Amino acid sequence: MTDTQNATRPGALIAMSGGVDSSVAAWLMQEDGYDCTGITMRLTRNETLGQSGFHTCCSERDIEDAAEVAFAMDIPYEVLDFTADFREKIIEKFIRVYEAGGTPNPCIDCNKYMKFDHLLSWAKAHGMEYVVTGHYARIEQDETTGRWLLKKGLDEGKDQSYVLYNLTQEQLAHVRLPLGALHKSEVRAIAEQQHFINARKHDSQDICFVPDGDYEKFMEDFTGKHYPDGDFLDESGRKVGTHRGAVRYTIGQRKGLGLAMGAPVYVCAKNMQENTVTVGPESSLFDRIVYANEVNWIAIPELTRPLRVTARTRYHQVEQPATVYPAGEDGFRLEFDQPQRAPTPGQAVVLYQDDVVLGGGTIVAVEKE
Repeated sequence: MTDTQNATRPGALIAMSGGVDSSVAAWLMQEDGYDCTGITMRLTRNETLGQSGFHTCCSERDIEDAAEVAFAMDIPYEVLDFTADFREKIIEKFIRVYEAGGTPNPCIDCNKYMKFDHLLSWAKAHGMEYVVTGHYARIEQDETTGRWLLKKGLDEGKDQSYVLYNLTQEQLAHVRLPLGALHKSEVRAIAEQQHFINARKHDSQDICFVPDGDYEKFMEDFTGKHYPDGDFLDESGRKVGTHRGAVRYTIGQRKGLGLAMGAPVYVCAKNMQENTVTVGPESSLFDRIVYANEVNWIAIPELTRPLRVTARTRYHQVEQPATVYPAGEDGFRLEFDQPQRAPTPGQAVVLYQDDVVLGGGTIVAVEKE
């Protein structure tokens, strides 16, 4: 961008995934007078993982689509290679959490460590004030406190505030989410009107580095390890079958167990040291108390007293009423009004007050009462 443009128009770095949402976000910012530059982050090379042929984010096809939209909009476009950092901060953590018995959320980690951290640094270094993404959420500033707030997207079916709870005040001040007040149908209509190549492109649903969903095979291929078979146990500790490696199973899972016990059973617990998986009735999955650490507060600077909130322990869960209590320097205890099904260590728990994200953290433990 030229010095004249810098002087007259604020610079916006558009995180372009190759999908319709980020493409329309770029167009909206350009229409609003921003000097836009498109960026796609190369995070994995699926071909090197033996996983070409699946539709994921950040694939070669996505890069081509993003480049074509940028060309149509006549904006600069670059591809930044973050594969080494992604391997260390996202893939290796994903494996560590699974091996420890948890259920990781790599998309949240990617937002925290890659998308906003790296891109904001790159934007600042190149004289741009904002990073823009196609997330369905809203950012506003509280006129009374001056704090930046993260709010739900108006399209309830597409709201992505859950995966953005790690945004800091500094980041929120320099992030723009132009789709937050739109519905998906409106976004596709804009893309059709602009004749974008990806106007009808399906949304990516899979983890980009495990596009076929076979986490155990991916981990074995990536690490060179073999995860051995072990025992299925009932809640009394009696062996009821043989599993194919405890890392393969998640809390609450029913399908794929291969057990005939006269009634449906679910994964209720895992012992990674003993390589055992405990199964039981669905009623055993419910817990009322959740402990979290690695907490990020958005609407408040810190939690100093109990607060009434609603909370999600999964992306698309309907929010549930609860009370949150301070717990240690970097944690909280959340007591739901009613027991919740399978809140799982490694997953995010995000707290809301109305449509405002209060904050959130990573689940580290759960209790019945």
